[in-house]
Amino acid sequence: MRTIATIDELRRELKPLRGSSSVGLVPTMGAFHEGHLSLVRAARAENDVVVASLFLNPAQFAPAEDLDAYPRDPEQDRARAEQEGVDLLFTPSAEEMYPPGFQTWVDVEELSRPLEGRHRPDHFRGVATVCLKLFNIVRPERAYFGQKDAQQAAVIKRLVRDLNLELEIRVLPTVRDPDGLALSSRNAHLSAEEREAALALPRALATRDRERARQLLRDLEVDYVEVADFDPPVLAAAVRIGRTRLIDNVPLEGEPT
Repeated sequence: MRTIATIDELRRELKPLRGSSSVGLVPTMGAFHEGHLSLVRAARAENDVVVASLFLNPAQFAPAEDLDAYPRDPEQDRARAEQEGVDLLFTPSAEEMYPPGFQTWVDVEELSRPLEGRHRPDHFRGVATVCLKLFNIVRPERAYFGQKDAQQAAVIKRLVRDLNLELEIRVLPTVRDPDGLALSSRNAHLSAEEREAALALPRALATRDRERARQLLRDLEVDYVEVADFDPPVLAAAVRIGRTRLIDNVPLEGEPT
């Protein structure tokens, strides 16, 4: 595995492969867990070359959010990426991705407004912009995302359709711990007591009924519990437990495509 920090170097590495090898991209912010690794494994199985990005994107965090506290373990991430068969690990700095004078943003308007958009107004502008940049830099045949971030997946699929990108978006099922809690880098912030309280979230969503889910979450600080008309439709929720904000969802029919 090669670790690459600049756009120019990554393009040089990929240029000889154009037309002869399929490329899969796994965009991440690091702090790898089994959910990330499931995406890497799918990319490894379906492509000749696997590129994973490890970039903690400041553009998708508001000033009062947890960018500084977001879990980081780059050395462990590198070891896990290499173990799972990543060929190229792209680790750009914020200055590499957003150089001085940067002023171009991607806004997927309607899909970005509900749910997370109500509570994190500029979040998906940052997500869509960095993903489009990564798609343009890597030019993969396929890019891999998790169903846990269902709204993000919907936003990215709309971006790809609207901008006519020659790219397949693969959305893989949410990976959960045995107790049902969806894997998330932010789970590391939970105390043992908070983690026990957090189990109310997957249990509520397992009802697949909005009103029953709201009742089961009544003891937590809830941002939303809503049915969202994504592909597939989901029952989605966001809660705050102590200083940690968790999101989760369950498909209401079929599987993501």
